[in-house]
Amino acid sequence: MRYEGNIFRPPGEWKSYLLQCTIGCSNNTCTYCGMYKDKSFRVRPMEEIHQDIDMARVYYGGAKRRVFLCDGDAIVMKQSDLLSILDHLGEAFPQLEKVTTYAGPRSTLTKSVEELRELREHGLGRAYLGVETGSDAVLKAVDKGVDAERMLEAGNRLREAGIDLWIMVLIGLAGQEGSEEHILATADLINRMKPNHVSAMTLQLVEGTPLYDDARRGDFHPLNARQMLEETQMLLEHIDCGPIHFTSDHASNYLPLNGTIPDEAPAMIAALTDAIEGKTAIRQEWQRGL
Repeated sequence: MRYEGNIFRPPGEWKSYLLQCTIGCSNNTCTYCGMYKDKSFRVRPMEEIHQDIDMARVYYGGAKRRVFLCDGDAIVMKQSDLLSILDHLGEAFPQLEKVTTYAGPRSTLTKSVEELRELREHGLGRAYLGVETGSDAVLKAVDKGVDAERMLEAGNRLREAGIDLWIMVLIGLAGQEGSEEHILATADLINRMKPNHVSAMTLQLVEGTPLYDDARRGDFHPLNARQMLEETQMLLEHIDCGPIHFTSDHASNYLPLNGTIPDEAPAMIAALTDAIEGKTAIRQEWQRGL
């Protein structure tokens, strides 16, 4: 297997074979993200991708059950190419159970529900959609490339196609001034989108990103640890659909949480209350990571 640059994957894909289909991210303008700043986006040649699948088949002996398509947005690829990759993976790994990928909202919107359903029928089981926020103002400020309605449409298309929809939202993204509007709009978007999973990650300012520079100049005022926990609590209090698998157990989070909304929401809210009041220890800054 061959890789270019740093490779990123969702925490739950740690057992997956990582197949690099694109280099970088097709958007790559988000002001908070430093993941792909060292790469120029392009789709890898199909010949190389198929060679990598054959190498992985030899390496794993055909026994892999999960595959994650990286880098940041494999779903942007041509439909015929994605179908070819999914079919080859199915042939290479007879025990394959699920193929997953990050899905950018703009690239998802280039595909119809029918096309996305076709990808599902050929083995694409889950898509991770970086929603980040339901606030139009914040989406514009961080240069996400879509507004909330277009983000909602992207999520709805994936869900209607039968793809397991896992969204990520970013606690602290609006800073001090926009905190409440960010969280309430995000909860509203989740209630309308009805994803299967929600991961609430916590903002970390990454050196070399525009948001980091804004904070250094005093143009962005980040939340402290207590305020991050309060945002997470507010989010949980305002999600009123379900069942949703909710996690806040990424390395960036101050307090690991994992449960089902609505049944386990009260327990998670209580755990956050204990942490806010200092009754439960939280991760220190040096313990957090991306």
